Amino acid sequence: MTDTELFIESPCLDTCCLDDDEICLGCFRSLEEIKQWSNATNQERLAVLHNCSRRRQEKSSSWQD
Repeated sequence: MTDTELFIESPCLDTCCLDDDEICLGCFRSLEEIKQWSNATNQERLAVLHNCSRRRQEKSSSWQD
């Protein structure tokens, strides 16, 4: 499958709520990542999803402390 055939959906959960660092507590994208999503390449979208996963894990760890 080529990059143009791959469609990466937005991780938006329609529960938008930004924290003090402008990170959405629903999908864990930054405000800038949210604004740039529609124009991002698949490679950029994959990087954003990786960032979201990392942020989600970090936030989960801080909530458990």
